Amino acid sequence: MLKLVPNILTFGRLVLTILFLGILLYIPQAKDRTFAFDIALTVFIIAALTDIIDGPIARKLNVTSKLGRMLDPLADKILVCGSFICFAVIHEPSLFAIPETYMNVIRWGIVAILIGREGYVTILRHAAEAKGIDFRAVASGKIKMFLQSLAIGIALIKSAHAPAATWSSWSVAVTFLAMLTATIISGFSATRRTAPKNA
Repeated sequence: MLKLVPNILTFGRLVLTILFLGILLYIPQAKDRTFAFDIALTVFIIAALTDIIDGPIARKLNVTSKLGRMLDPLADKILVCGSFICFAVIHEPSLFAIPETYMNVIRWGIVAILIGREGYVTILRHAAEAKGIDFRAVASGKIKMFLQSLAIGIALIKSAHAPAATWSSWSVAVTFLAMLTATIISGFSATRRTAPKNA
């Protein structure tokens, strides 16, 4: 039974992700938006914690599997990309006094970068594994995932408790910039991992 724990946590993260994204999409109709954002943040934190602990548990129990290596990044992609798609749909967060038209361009631009990177790396992963190349998570990918999760959390806190504050806009802007930088760098890093060793 213990050997099933990592995969159970991953499936649980998928369920929590669907719940989280549903709450985000419901927020515009919520009577108490602050409470709804706080509930969404709580669900997101729980989902993120399962991502932190399932890998170490799998290694400790020596039950790493190909299924787990496929499901874990898939759950991460749905959580992160889904979050930013929902942000764009519900027009959150807003930054400074930037007009909503430009904010929409920024939000959907972020979505395009994230989905483009994830799609590209997924193709590289499948190609690498078909050639027997080790494509497990590395430091750049872990940093990218941490910053993406941090960006989502800070965006939720801003939208819930300081939607118009300048300091919260700066917090989101700086975190989003760091996240996008790490996302792009990790994509280039993945490209190098699939290059011939003598290239």
